[in-house]
Amino acid sequence: MAAAEPPVARSRWRTPLVILLCGCVVAVLSFGPRAVLGFFLTPMSLANGWSREVFGMALAIQNLLWGLGLPFAGAIADRYGTARVLWFGGLLYALGLALMAYAQTPAMLNLSAGVLIGFGMSGCSFNIVLAAFGKLVPDSWRSLAFGIGTAAGSFGQFLFSPLTVALQGAFGWQNTLLMFAGGMLLILPFSLALITPPAITATAAAGKREQQSLKAALAEALGHRSYNLLVLGFFTCGFQLAFITVHMPAYLTDRGLPAEVGGWTIAAIGFFNMIGSLASGWLGARMPKRYLLSAIYLIRSAAVLALIMLPATPAVAIGFGAVMGLMWLSTVPPTNGLVLVMFGTRWLAMLTGFAFFSHQVGGFLGVWLGGVAFEHTGSYDIVWQLSILFGVLSALINLPIVEKPVAPSEAVAAVRA
Repeated sequence: MAAAEPPVARSRWRTPLVILLCGCVVAVLSFGPRAVLGFFLTPMSLANGWSREVFGMALAIQNLLWGLGLPFAGAIADRYGTARVLWFGGLLYALGLALMAYAQTPAMLNLSAGVLIGFGMSGCSFNIVLAAFGKLVPDSWRSLAFGIGTAAGSFGQFLFSPLTVALQGAFGWQNTLLMFAGGMLLILPFSLALITPPAITATAAAGKREQQSLKAALAEALGHRSYNLLVLGFFTCGFQLAFITVHMPAYLTDRGLPAEVGGWTIAAIGFFNMIGSLASGWLGARMPKRYLLSAIYLIRSAAVLALIMLPATPAVAIGFGAVMGLMWLSTVPPTNGLVLVMFGTRWLAMLTGFAFFSHQVGGFLGVWLGGVAFEHTGSYDIVWQLSILFGVLSALINLPIVEKPVAPSEAVAAVRA
């Protein structure tokens, strides 16, 4: 177990409960719209005469840039404080949603849904929220706080799935995107509870972790076998989640099910993910996190296999959503927990950001390959099969991870940014 690290100083009104509640609101607002963008694939493609590959490419770019921007956003949050990163990310995200409503060319779709929302998510997603929790709440709260914050993102998916279908039916897809853009601005006031102070200047009395520079922390992590295994395994999580989020509604429609079933399937994923994320946070404090991750990846693979082998019915689709939902973001609490155990809180946002970059590379490939596979073969079968294979491989990859603090070497700790 990692040595307990005290949370940073905070204002009196920012109790752990207030921090958790406000962070959860930010997670709901940032994750909800992004999780339901798949519902805009069909109406936007029909309105503009696009193939599914065009929409898939834009969201693939989004996933990649979300992951690419997160280590930098995390490093800025670690060094200069969380709030300004959340504010900038929220504004960028809102702009991306607003421009997406008026995108009439693939280039504009790539800019709005891809670049702006992707980089916006890197600044205001639940990843930054969880890192703030790690710094602000007491050590005894942290594992469960990671689960609660992740569950809040899941609630956003659950809430926004039927909401999106209803709003599109009542106001059209363009106005729905504009409403989401306006709602994104609520991130700004709620992020005030998540303010973390700028990094203090290292002193001789400070511990090695507190003195450690960004360059030293990154070199230490990338040279550590267990961290690299964790990052590699997280690739699968992104591949599976992004593919399902974007292509699942269309996949179910292709198999003869009404659009409402796709909406309730994604909603089921969001609802049961709340349970799975909370359970994962609770279990992560009570059992080896590497075993928990391995079990999650194996169960995901079994769920995908059942979906493609069984007949397409509403019960099968929503049942898949329930099982997959329990495993959906339940990888996040143990992944963040392992980074915290190994390296502490000093550069937590940055190091979890690098892990999440691997996740988003997987997401890029999952979304992009989904569109390419459908356009060339007329089905998603090959991507479902890859999801099963990657799940099994990730289950094996996580088993050798060593769950103990990494002692910073004198040479690494001495490096200055």
